[in-house]
Amino acid sequence: MKGFTSLKNVQKEIENSTTSCVELVDYYLQRIEEEKHLNAFIETFDTSARAQAVEIDAKIKAGKAGQLAGLIISIKDNICYQGHQLSASSKMLEGFESLYSSTVVERLLKEDAIIIGRTNCDEFAMGSSNETSYFGVVKNPLDNSKVAGGSSGGAASSVAAGLCMAALGSDTGGSIRQPASFTGTVGFKPTYGRVSRHGLIAFGSSFDQIGTFTTNVADAALISEIIAGKDEFDSTASKKEVPSYSKALNNTKGDKLKIAYFDCYVNNEGIDPDVKERTIEIIEKLKADGHQVDEVKFDYLDQIVPTYYVLTTAEASSNLARYDGIHFGYRSPNATELESTYVKSRSEGFGREVKRRIMLGTYVLSAGYYDAYYTKAQKVRRLVRDCTNEVFDNYDFIISPTSPHTAFEINAQKDDQIKMYLEDIFTVQANLAGIPAISLPLGQDKYKMPFGIQLMAKAFNEEKLFTVSQQLVNKFSLISE
Repeated sequence: MKGFTSLKNVQKEIENSTTSCVELVDYYLQRIEEEKHLNAFIETFDTSARAQAVEIDAKIKAGKAGQLAGLIISIKDNICYQGHQLSASSKMLEGFESLYSSTVVERLLKEDAIIIGRTNCDEFAMGSSNETSYFGVVKNPLDNSKVAGGSSGGAASSVAAGLCMAALGSDTGGSIRQPASFTGTVGFKPTYGRVSRHGLIAFGSSFDQIGTFTTNVADAALISEIIAGKDEFDSTASKKEVPSYSKALNNTKGDKLKIAYFDCYVNNEGIDPDVKERTIEIIEKLKADGHQVDEVKFDYLDQIVPTYYVLTTAEASSNLARYDGIHFGYRSPNATELESTYVKSRSEGFGREVKRRIMLGTYVLSAGYYDAYYTKAQKVRRLVRDCTNEVFDNYDFIISPTSPHTAFEINAQKDDQIKMYLEDIFTVQANLAGIPAISLPLGQDKYKMPFGIQLMAKAFNEEKLFTVSQQLVNKFSLISE
């Protein structure tokens, strides 16, 4: 059996009786075993996946199958699935089995998607290379000497390597879009509040969003449409009606667009020449097609990454306080009394990067520094959001590179934290402003390694974002070249 690049194709094959869900599950489990050196999966859900497949095949024969019947999907190791383990790729939660399913998992299962396993990620989603995971680094399937990106590196690798058809990841500052750029996949982050966070292990609660990895825009649109919407278990989930993103893709009116770009992004001194050249090439071709594409001023490039790290480390410090060896998480066998239980359990259970961010967050929230750091960062976040929204008063989209470069070598940046934190330089704006963004695989460097072009839209404008993304892929995709 061959792998499938779209849900539409697999459903056609099932309809023609040339394959079945059971055969699909067996095929992808075999593929995962063949490519286990990538370290994309922490665990496969063989038993439950096969049981689902049998049930869904029966539903298909009875004409009662859901919209996602035939979709083999993986979930990041920070998304709860009842009766299955998850650990946020940390020793702190090793062996933990979830007592309930996240809202997104429930909605996938309701539409008959099959969850094949949980994917590796940076510990508690903190990282940009998947090198902070307790279970080891994920390799890029296009070049095993390079990282797959982070924090959702396993999810990206699982789709890029053909180990499943789609994946769910989480995006706090670029953790879907950056690995999508590195692996040549479509990575989508919705508007903050568009998708419920119920059942997602928290990193930065005012930033985190669950999104998708796919090989095409159509699957991203359909999956996102299904997992989005109000949720009684998440008070931050929006009650706005969710449009039919998948049907909107058929809109080929070809309206002329108004697109903005920031000179400080496109002509950034740290950007790879191939990335810069391709971004400018796409901008010029869009202009030639009659679209309005203008350079717009953005004054906060130097502030967005520091602002993001002040706020997310503060939120992480609060969110991870519960993992203390008493309430939740690993308990050190070396503890002798209350204080040593706290100290040893957290020291042994958390990895180096997580401990670094907890300490930073605790510092910026401390009495003497709260106003100087945390309060000031909140004010800058508001300025970034207001500036971004002002752009959308006059333009439909903001276009930029997703990352300044293609995937880097494993261990190349592991000890340079400033360089690693700057991986988020083009993606973090969307999280600070709470807007939707997508990375489209529209570029390759001279070594044939992929990179993404990012498109951002105003809040809750996912429908148009998907539609235009499809048009850009149709025009600029390098897959057939």
